[in-house]
Amino acid sequence: MPSVQNKEMLQEINSSFQQSAGVYIIDYRGLTVREAQDLRRKLREAGATMKVYKNNLVKLALDENKLPNMDSLLVGTCAYVFYESDPVGAAKAIKTTSKALEKLEVKGGIADGAEISAAEIIAIADLPSREELLAKVVGSLSQPLRGVVGVLSGPQRNLVTVLSSLADQKQKEAA
Repeated sequence: MPSVQNKEMLQEINSSFQQSAGVYIIDYRGLTVREAQDLRRKLREAGATMKVYKNNLVKLALDENKLPNMDSLLVGTCAYVFYESDPVGAAKAIKTTSKALEKLEVKGGIADGAEISAAEIIAIADLPSREELLAKVVGSLSQPLRGVVGVLSGPQRNLVTVLSSLADQKQKEAA
């Protein structure tokens, strides 16, 4: 019979799965407390949270939430990175920390209800962030508008040039 503490933990895990858009599983073995805190801070800034749960309880939660069975990944020291909406930010934080510390190992995860591999998470990290994509869209939309403004302002500019030339001529004739 599961203990009360395990039941409460299972409810918390279920809640984390239900409130998130996906989860990345990482092996955090070898991280110091300070390094783990830095990783958590980076993840928080990216809209994600890192939790450490018992692997057996996570397996139960996966079954209860009808998510892919990931028994092969849930071995050893696992941390679970839950992201709310932006998978790129969380993946970038994990990738940069992994490269800097050479201690993290990305195991895999779940995105949109489907299992994804560690290589796919690294590929997600290489994508531009949401802000970068929005900037590109705005830039591509504003470029044609600049051209239209240039074309529409051409006749007025030419008119001003002609009038200025006429005024200069009149001044020379008057002098």
